[in-house]
Amino acid sequence: MHRRLAFRVRFDILSRWGDEMPTVGDRIRTLREKTGKTQDQLAEAAEISKGFLSDIENDKRNVSSKILLRIANELGASIDYLLRGEVKESAARQAVVIPPALSQAAEEMKLSYNETLELLDAHNSVFARRSSRSQREFSVEDWKQLHKAIKKVFG
Repeated sequence: MHRRLAFRVRFDILSRWGDEMPTVGDRIRTLREKTGKTQDQLAEAAEISKGFLSDIENDKRNVSSKILLRIANELGASIDYLLRGEVKESAARQAVVIPPALSQAAEEMKLSYNETLELLDAHNSVFARRSSRSQREFSVEDWKQLHKAIKKVFG
């Protein structure tokens, strides 16, 4: 989330709720409104029903981490911000390098940019423990198989 937008949203939340601590639902609603999205648009993008999103925004239902991540991605916010309302300055961001084979596999599987990054993060998490000498470069088929395995396990 851009720092200026985050400050404005935080100020709006504080002025709207006064001394009360804003909830996850309050932050989601405020960000949704600031980004100009309707409940229908956000619900569709996050792959949830409009009624469920309304319940989340009105603190009638809890949200799973998987759905919270999808909502955060759609709103351009961090999960940390949605949960705690804190905007942390990130350390100098390193450029993300998507290997050509992953790029091709993602295109063939019609993955979004966020889904491609999630697959790359999963790969890096699994293979980070291996020494660099034993790693081989993943082929397009390897990326597809990893994606299939993750989908099988995590849905």
